[in-house]
Amino acid sequence: MGKRRRVTEEKSSTKRPLVVGGLIAVVVGGGAFGAYALVGGGAAAEDRSSSGADAKPVKTGPLSVKEVGTAATAFLTAWQGGSVTKAAAATDDSAAAKTALTGFTKDAHITEVTLTRGKRTGDQVAFSVKGTVSYKGTPSKPISYESSLTVVRRAKDGKPMVGWKPSVVHPDLGEGDRLVTGESGTPPVKALDRDGGELTTAEYPSLGTVLDGLREKYGKKAGGKAGIELRVVHAKSADAEKEDQKAPDKTLLELSKGTPGTLKTTLSPSLQKTAEEKVAAKKKASVVVMRPSTGEILAVANSSPGFNVAFQGSLAPGSTMKIVTSALLFDKDLASADKVHPCPKYVTYGGWKFQNDDKFEIKGGTFKASFARSCNTAFISQAKKLDNDSLTKEAQQVFGLGMNNWSIGVPTFDGAVPVQSQAQMAASLIGQGGVRMNPLNMASVVATAKTGVFKQPYLVSPSVDNRTLATASRPMPSKVQSQLKEVLQYTAAAGTAAEAMAGLGPDFGAKTGSAEVDGQKQPNGWFTAWKGDLASAGVVQQGGHGSESAGPIVAALLKAGS
Repeated sequence: MGKRRRVTEEKSSTKRPLVVGGLIAVVVGGGAFGAYALVGGGAAAEDRSSSGADAKPVKTGPLSVKEVGTAATAFLTAWQGGSVTKAAAATDDSAAAKTALTGFTKDAHITEVTLTRGKRTGDQVAFSVKGTVSYKGTPSKPISYESSLTVVRRAKDGKPMVGWKPSVVHPDLGEGDRLVTGESGTPPVKALDRDGGELTTAEYPSLGTVLDGLREKYGKKAGGKAGIELRVVHAKSADAEKEDQKAPDKTLLELSKGTPGTLKTTLSPSLQKTAEEKVAAKKKASVVVMRPSTGEILAVANSSPGFNVAFQGSLAPGSTMKIVTSALLFDKDLASADKVHPCPKYVTYGGWKFQNDDKFEIKGGTFKASFARSCNTAFISQAKKLDNDSLTKEAQQVFGLGMNNWSIGVPTFDGAVPVQSQAQMAASLIGQGGVRMNPLNMASVVATAKTGVFKQPYLVSPSVDNRTLATASRPMPSKVQSQLKEVLQYTAAAGTAAEAMAGLGPDFGAKTGSAEVDGQKQPNGWFTAWKGDLASAGVVQQGGHGSESAGPIVAALLKAGS
């Protein structure tokens, strides 16, 4: 999108009444704001010296219903009346608020604003926004949405103010984001599934962020023509090191249609439909299905469609990470699938005491048995024989993780396996510590285990734009791959994954996982598996054991794709 010049406040000469809970609060010459200023102490009180007999104590404690209501009404009344300065002054960050509210009119071209206060919940006040979007002779269109604000005490004097966040202006705005109306920076894209059918959010709600990402990357390359739109223009993350990490801009309202270009994806319509249905049954579930032999992504779904956890999530993967750790142990001859391997109740390393679920132990069992039952201590016991960067190198060089170089066609997080020491290094062996993954990463991991070769997942064929896909710097040794398949097959047949994978064998393999998260009563449940030339991984946040939460989702997709 083109650059928009910021301008100073331009007050409206027409004062509109603010609708407050069904009542009308009429603003005459700023009277409503002035009344608020008297209640809150006003500008004169703010200018007083904090020393001497006249100094007032800073008010603390919970906000009263009156304080919340008065502060919210003052802000909304000033905003609706076109007084940006007064509205910004009613917040705890007047500079940021003034910039955003000025942009609301000058950049987003939203006028005739009506704000209606809704339900108050504690210090939070909901409100609705209605307005008109106009742009250079293009037919105007109405816009309406719901937002909310939170009233806080200002630190220096305890005065009730609106706690400023960009989301107050619009719920999709984050720090540095802007609302802009004009020619869209990229033409629209008509995305197609692998069979040529159109992919729409009406049919596939999970694909909203995916379709936005495809447009951002391929809009200009697909041959379309830009239209006039109101969009959320996202700021580029300060730590983003590649183009694909920038969140795609989001279209909120289309004033005039552009001409879309056509772009074919690798998504399977039947698997995508099944994925959407399965995750919808859970509050926070995400899943990915891909083809190990090629890397093609066949389905991606999230039960919370506002953020693509399946591609961009950064979560501890728990015991599913033991696939990578097992490959490392096999590679260094620290374990062998059918040889006896220790699985005690406890292992201490780096000052931490690690244990198994329910403090079980396996006496005289093989490594395969420990893997199938997800014995933590079988892995932690080998930490002392590893270097701090051993797992990092295995993940990067063999599984293609954590190199920040995947280019699937839309933004992704490519996993992270940082070099750690002491207890954190040991924890990383079982998918805790600093290890972070998402379902796309873990589907790729089990696909690599199945074939022995890392194939970077992709949603758009590299032939479309001649981009280079990521590769692993060294192959997985055949002795490692054969043992890895063996332990995964055994886990699917007789281990923690057996119930979910029942009836899907014999060409299958799976691993369960659960990851503890600070502040959560239940761990995140993980499950990753392959069947034939399909690989899938899923996570249910706060779902408990992966075998019971994510397992049925993944198994259903593998069955549907058979």
